[in-house]
Amino acid sequence: MTTVDDLWYLATRAEQRAEQAHHRLVDDHEGFLEHCHSRRVSRSRFRTLADRIADCGGPFGAHSVAYRPSGELLLVWHEGVDMWVVPGGEPEPSESFREAAERELAEEAGVTASYDGLAMNVRVDVRCDDYSTWGVLPLFAARVEDDATPEPADPDGEITDAQWFDDLPENTRDRDDLLTWREYALE
Repeated sequence: MTTVDDLWYLATRAEQRAEQAHHRLVDDHEGFLEHCHSRRVSRSRFRTLADRIADCGGPFGAHSVAYRPSGELLLVWHEGVDMWVVPGGEPEPSESFREAAERELAEEAGVTASYDGLAMNVRVDVRCDDYSTWGVLPLFAARVEDDATPEPADPDGEITDAQWFDDLPENTRDRDDLLTWREYALE
């Protein structure tokens, strides 16, 4: 008996949803940076990411590039990846990317911000064997005016610390992208 592999169908559905999400972001925002990242993953991880993309358009949800007028950026420590990252996560079924970014910023860092729009739209290409798909990773610019000390209250328990940084640590995920954005947007 021959088994039919449905990954090609899932990858195609994911690409269609990514196209919709990408066009919605581009139509709704202007003046943002665009980047592309590629990841080669295992078959099971490909299925997980393609399912997420087919669901909302993005493999990793939405994030906030939270900054102070001084140029400091807010990063959170993510135990699962053992790195400093910008706050963010997957949207709930009824949330937009921006609403998810706002909720995740509050949960993972305990701060509120005013949102300036889209900071970056990252295309994430995902590959496994002969399969490929892609999704969007929107990062929203979030200005924090007060001197609030960040306090994580992450319900998932993945985020264990949150700090403001003028000099980003070397172990910051997508460090070069964040430094490019800071130079572009804040200087």
